[in-house]
Amino acid sequence: MSANEKVYAETDVLYKKPKLYCVILHNDDYTSMEFVVNILINIFHKSESDAFNLMMNVHKNGKACAGVYTYDIAMTKKLEVEKLARNEDFPLKLTIDEAME
Repeated sequence: MSANEKVYAETDVLYKKPKLYCVILHNDDYTSMEFVVNILINIFHKSESDAFNLMMNVHKNGKACAGVYTYDIAMTKKLEVEKLARNEDFPLKLTIDEAME
C-alpha cells in the first residue's frame, strides 16, 4: 500500500438521539404579560401571535411549555430568562422537564 492510499475501516457506531426537555413557564401574579410575551418572542423565537396565545395559556392554566430543546439549550434559555426577569424584579419561575415522546 502506498503512502497516498487511504484506509477506511467500517465501524458499528450507534448514535442515540439526545433526550429532549421542555422549558415550562409558570404563572405568577407579578410578572407582566408584556414581559412574558417579550421573552417568548426574543428568547424562544415565537411569533407575536403565538407568544400572546402561549402567555394566555400560562395565565389561564398555570403553566405551559415554551419550547422543547436538548438539555443544554433548555437550561441556557431557562437561565437567560430568569436573569432577565430578576433584572426587572419579576419572580417568573421556569422549570425544565423531560419531554414526552
